[in-house]
Amino acid sequence: MRVAIVGASGAVGQEFLRVLDERNFPIDELLLFGSQRSAGRKYTFRGKEIEVKLLQHNDDFKGVDIAFTSAGGGTSKEFAQTITKHGAVMIDNSSAFRMDEDVPLVVPECNAEDALNRPRGIIANPNCTTIMMVVALQALENLSHIKRVHVASYQAASGAGAAAMAELYEQYRQVLAGEKPTVEKFAYQLAFNVIPQIDVFCDNGYTKEEMKMYNETKKIMHTDCEVSAMCVRVPSLRCHSESVWAETERPVSVEEFQEAVRNGKGLQLEDRQTTTPSKSPRGETSSHSPSGETEGGRPYPMPLFHENCDDVFVGRVRKDLANPNGITFWLVSDQIKKGAALNAVQIAEYLISVGNIK
Repeated sequence: MRVAIVGASGAVGQEFLRVLDERNFPIDELLLFGSQRSAGRKYTFRGKEIEVKLLQHNDDFKGVDIAFTSAGGGTSKEFAQTITKHGAVMIDNSSAFRMDEDVPLVVPECNAEDALNRPRGIIANPNCTTIMMVVALQALENLSHIKRVHVASYQAASGAGAAAMAELYEQYRQVLAGEKPTVEKFAYQLAFNVIPQIDVFCDNGYTKEEMKMYNETKKIMHTDCEVSAMCVRVPSLRCHSESVWAETERPVSVEEFQEAVRNGKGLQLEDRQTTTPSKSPRGETSSHSPSGETEGGRPYPMPLFHENCDDVFVGRVRKDLANPNGITFWLVSDQIKKGAALNAVQIAEYLISVGNIK
C-alpha cells in the first residue's frame, strides 16, 4: 500500500500523520508533498524520516493507492488529474469538489457506500461542521425522518488553520500584556470575542460556511431535510461545538434519542442534567445529577475536554418547547481530527475493508 499526503506541513496534514500511525493504517510506503515553502522539510513516521517533495505535474503519483489531499481548493483543482491519472484514489479535504455530481461526499457513519462510485477517482471530505452534525443526525434519522434542522455552530480557531491557532495564542498574550493584538487570520480580534461570520457572505445573507451545511447535509444523507445555519468563530482552539434543533416526522423522546446515540456509530453520550446545583470535577458550581452516562463525570460536552478524541460527543438532549416534533441537543467534536483527517482515513479504511482499493 503506497499512500501520499498532499499538504503534509499544514495542521490537517500533520493530523493525517498522527491518525494513520495511531490507527495502524497499512502503509508500505508513505510519500509527502507540499508547496515550495514546505518542500524539503522532514517528518518522522514510524521511525523513518520522510522528506516533503515539491508537488509538481509529473509522475510522482504513479503506483500510489491513496492520496489524502489538504492543500486548499485551488491546489486540489489544479493537481487532481495529476494525482489520479495513474489510478490513485484522491480523498480531498477541500471544498473544491464537494458539490460536483460525479464526486461522492462521504461520512462513513452515514453513507460509506457512496465512496464506491467515484468516476473521477475523487472522494470529497465534507466540511468539518457538516461532518459532526450528520453523524448525530444519522442516529436521529434512524428513528424518524428529519424534516428540518436549525443549527448554530461555535467554531474553533483551528478551522482557519495552524497559523490561526498560533494567532489566537498570540492575541491572548498581547491583550494581557497591554499590546495591540495582531489580526491577520480572522476578520477581527478573536481573543475575548466571538465573530458571527465564517467565510464570505452570499447574496441571501448567509455565509459560504452556512450554505455548506445546507447543501452538504442534503447530499450526504440523501435527504430533503432543510437546514438553516448560523456559524460563529469562538476562541476555543481545536474543537467545534454545535447547538442543534431538529424536527422529525413523529415525536422522538429524549430517552429514544439518547439510546440511539449510545448505540450509534462514532457517537458518545455525555448527558447529565437536573436543576440541582452541585460541584463539577473542577470544583465549579454546575447543574447535573449523579445519573446518566458521561466521561469524567461531566454533565455535558465541552471543547476543552475533547481535543484529540475520535467521536462526536452529544449532550443537553431536550424536547423542543416550541415544537412537539422537535428535539434539541449539543455537540462537540475535534475539528482537525474527526472534522478532517480522521474522516478521510475512515473512508480509506472502508474502501480497504470491502476490497475496493487496487
